[in-house]
Amino acid sequence: MTTTHISATTRHDSVPRKVTISAWTIPLLVLGQFSFVATIPVTIIVVSVLRHFSSGPIRWAAIALGASFATPLAIWALRPDRAPSLSKDMSPTFAGLIVAAAVGVILSGYRWNKENV
Repeated sequence: MTTTHISATTRHDSVPRKVTISAWTIPLLVLGQFSFVATIPVTIIVVSVLRHFSSGPIRWAAIALGASFATPLAIWALRPDRAPSLSKDMSPTFAGLIVAAAVGVILSGYRWNKENV
């Protein structure tokens, strides 16, 4: 009996649809003042990309997105006099970084799909 083992370095044909949809929703949520809800699509992107891609620009873009979102989230959570919502407490600089990182995920996913289809 033969068995097939799929290693962690297996290349996928395309970026999962959930990553693309999540990447498009993050700028809408952050700019629409629903930043805490953006935790869900950021988590989907980071977990999916780190599980399915062993290297490449999409992996670095997902790491940058996770880091740029985790920083204001941690500041908001650890601050004793925090605002009632993450959006009200977040600096516009962090909002811009999160949107730019989400655009980076979109563009690197598009590039990955163009190169591997």
